[in-house]
Amino acid sequence: MAQNAAPGRRTVIFDLDGTLADTSGDLIAAANACFTALGHGEVLDAGADQLTAFHGGRAMLRLGFSRVNGGTVNEADVEREFPNLLIAYEDDIDRHTRLYPGALEAVARLHTAGYAVGICTNKPEGLARLLLTRLGILDRFTSIIGADTLPTRKPDPAPFMAAAREAGGDPARALLVGDTETDRLTARAAGVPCILVGFGPEGPGVARLVPEAMLDHFDDLDQVVADLIG
Repeated sequence: MAQNAAPGRRTVIFDLDGTLADTSGDLIAAANACFTALGHGEVLDAGADQLTAFHGGRAMLRLGFSRVNGGTVNEADVEREFPNLLIAYEDDIDRHTRLYPGALEAVARLHTAGYAVGICTNKPEGLARLLLTRLGILDRFTSIIGADTLPTRKPDPAPFMAAAREAGGDPARALLVGDTETDRLTARAAGVPCILVGFGPEGPGVARLVPEAMLDHFDDLDQVVADLIG
């Protein structure tokens, strides 16, 4: 009698912005570069507008234009400035960005324990690779799927599945570590557990999304992952 095939490799896929690293300072600075060039000065605040930064470049531009135009946003203005924002961000992508405490060590422990490890982000893949290179951690991840790698992006499950497969893992024995509703919806669509970090831009408030687990510090990741996927 033929034996059943062995289960695939357990896999941990990370979001990038707001999960592995606090990138908000550089994202806000890039948006402010656009508004400064338009003569408006620094419209966004690196502290107060941190959560908006993690919703992407267009979200920051919409917020800024709403402030300078009395609440009105012209989408043509947003689309015109979006390429300029990306250029400004690429030019100074790691000035303020920092990995969250314990992130690098947690990734190393996952590798040692035999997990496949990758990244699925809604940042363009080229910018994600550039940032990881500047931070000196590109080689820690065996897959990187960005917003433009596939025809779809999170919360569509396809990028997550691709990240798991390209990491050498099994999407059926995988989970997603993230920080936003987008990550929660992605995991749900993929039928996998979701860990949301309580130290990201929204803080403990992400518990409202009822993930399978919350993470207060990367020191605890090993046990949480083991509890969820073995």
